[in-house]
Amino acid sequence: MEEPLDRVEQMAEFYLDALHELQPRGPYILIGYSFGGLVALEMAQRLSGNGENIAQLVMIDAYPHPRFLSTSQRLALMARRTNRHISEMKRRPAHDAISYFFQGLKRRLRISGVSGRRGDLQEISRLSLACTTMQVKKKAYAAYGYYCPRFYRGKMRFLRAQVNSYFPNDPALVWGKLAEEFEVETVPGSHLDMVTTEFEGLAAALTRYTSEAS
Repeated sequence: MEEPLDRVEQMAEFYLDALHELQPRGPYILIGYSFGGLVALEMAQRLSGNGENIAQLVMIDAYPHPRFLSTSQRLALMARRTNRHISEMKRRPAHDAISYFFQGLKRRLRISGVSGRRGDLQEISRLSLACTTMQVKKKAYAAYGYYCPRFYRGKMRFLRAQVNSYFPNDPALVWGKLAEEFEVETVPGSHLDMVTTEFEGLAAALTRYTSEAS
């Protein structure tokens, strides 16, 4: 019934309120995957700012919005993503390639909020899964675009996917200057596979990290 949050800072406060009900004091282990990594980072910022002990901060294939990357990083990322899409279209039959292109375009329009699907969704309940999911995605993408990471005065551990098509090649170039201590490890799989079909490597790394913190 409530509107989804559209700022990472608000999300961090929401989770911290719930966290403090379960565990009022640290040490805390914070782990965030993809966009959730930014929320975990902001939670760590607020907890450490209040003098709490962060035993582990683990970012799993999490990156800020490209607008907060350097110009060279943005250009390299744009080139890699373009080449990836071109390669995908080349390996498909002509009609499938055209469909792939327009599906991607529609997805981008939905994210930016200018898609024509809004009228269709108004015909069904605003509490339906289709409507609520789209609203959550829209607000989350807005939060992603607004959030500019600040320097973190602590250790950040980063787990990156071995197969990388859509993110910066070297996370150290992105996060190395934004953390007092930065450590990166590569685990098998792509951004999605690492948490679905090839999760053993990620699970082993997280198990090791949490054991070290205990």
